[in-house]
Amino acid sequence: MRKMVAGLFLSLDGVIEAPETWTGPYMNDDMGQAIGAQFAGSDAMVLGRRTYETFAAAFAGRSDPMAQQMNRTPKFVVSTTLKSADWENSSLIKGDVAAELKKLKGQKGKNISVSGSATLVRWLLRNGLLDELNLLVPPIVVGEGQRLFDDHDGEIRLRLVDSKAFSTGVLSLTYAPAA
Repeated sequence: MRKMVAGLFLSLDGVIEAPETWTGPYMNDDMGQAIGAQFAGSDAMVLGRRTYETFAAAFAGRSDPMAQQMNRTPKFVVSTTLKSADWENSSLIKGDVAAELKKLKGQKGKNISVSGSATLVRWLLRNGLLDELNLLVPPIVVGEGQRLFDDHDGEIRLRLVDSKAFSTGVLSLTYAPAA
């Protein structure tokens, strides 16, 4: 069975919004390898609507290597508001989202990657569909922005599977749901 693996940037105060505005000073080979390993280990993506729209605007129609990889990767979009998913190799998940994602996990292939999409990541955790949560945590307090977990999320138990500290002070933390 395939694993569903989320990869997110997270500030020390829990913010995941707009990481492109605060992760730059911490990018180095270690970060590149961590990000590259997640992409290399997956052959499909599950995205929420906002992340899908952001990624489609950034990569559709481009031909650089990163864009080519993003464009050719099968993308499954969880949204109650989108009527179509027109970016190359994209499909809307309709109906019973949990059943459709379980079916996707049951297919042969590599991991299924989840990027961004805090609401989706929380939902996946609550519904027992997320197998691994990879967090890259730079030593920065952003102060405001969407946080991975809200005050009303309640308790979600996780167990630390792996941790590394990079030379820039970034922590690479891998969690799995607690048994």
